Order: sequence, then C-alpha cells, then structure tokens
Amino acid sequence: MSQRLAVFASHGGSILQALLDAARLGSLPMEIVLVISNNSNSAALARAAEYGVPTAHFSSQTHPNEQMLDAAIAQALADADADWVLLAGYMKKLGETTLSRYRNRIINAHPALLPKYGGKGFFGRKVHAAVIAAGETESGATVHLVEGDYDTGPILSQVRVPVKPSDSVDDLENRVKAAERNLVLATLTELVNCKHAAGY
Repeated sequence: MSQRLAVFASHGGSILQALLDAARLGSLPMEIVLVISNNSNSAALARAAEYGVPTAHFSSQTHPNEQMLDAAIAQALADADADWVLLAGYMKKLGETTLSRYRNRIINAHPALLPKYGGKGFFGRKVHAAVIAAGETESGATVHLVEGDYDTGPILSQVRVPVKPSDSVDDLENRVKAAERNLVLATLTELVNCKHAAGY
C-alpha cells in the first residue's frame, strides 16, 4: 500500500515541483494527496493543481482563531488520509493538534546545516545571505523531524555544498536548492523503505 504524503508550502514550491515530477516518473515511492498553503496566491498551489493534486488554503484569513485553524488543518490531513507531512518552504508553525496527531511523521526541509542558521527569521534568501556574511566555506540542507519550534527536531539527513568566495546569494541559493531537492526525495524514499522493512 502506497504511503500518502501531504506537502505544505508558502511560496514557490520548487521542492514540491521536484516531487511532483518524481511521482509522475514513478521515482517517488509516495502519493502526493494534498498540498496546503497559507498563501492563496502561492505558486505551490498552482503547481499542484496543474498535476491534479488536491489543494487547500488555510491561514489567518480563512481561520482568524489559531485553534480553529489548527483543527481545520488536522481535519484536512485526516480527510486526505495522509501518512506523512512535508514542510517544504512553509513559513508558519503548526498547531498542537496537528503536531500531536502526526508526531514523528512531520518532516521539514531547511536550506542550511542545522543547527546553524536555523530558527525564527532564518528562511529562504536570509539563510544564504547570513552564511555568506559569516564567511562560511560550506553550507547545505537538512531534513529533520518537526517539533514545536522553528527548525527543531531530530535530524534525519543532511547534504553539504561548498560556498565559493565569488558566490552571490543567488549563486548559493541555487546550489543549495538543487541539493535540497535531491535530499528530500532520497529521505522520503528511505523513510518508506524503513517502514516496509519494519513491516508497516
């Protein structure tokens, strides 16, 4: 029985696009059953719709009350019968109901080598700008299980990429994004293989 994946994304959805392509080619051992965004105009929702994947917009606009928002997200995941949740460029914290119901089944992709350059305020280009400003010689991407705070939880996998002296923020962002997409696909595949090996 195929594992079912819900993806959360706030903006461009480049990781989502890589997974949609992999699913179409048969190289993603999961079915993407739902894409959720807190941004009704996100490219991620448009990408999902193009592939026929159900989408949903949940935010303070749709649910001003945080508890109701959390409950609605948890219900959408239950209705989609999702086994796993991937946060791929999702800019909001999940609520306690969702975190509790999907404990150890929510993973996040972060464009740095956690625990460095993680936490509130470290996302997207801000991460890469900070890495360059600090004079780092390497950066990378991390996939980890999600706990309550930003970018916290056990690390599942990491990939390292060089930071070149001539790098602009765009240069580093593009290099990390390419490595991050491959890391997410490899990690999801490993999670499915581990579940199968364990008899789930």
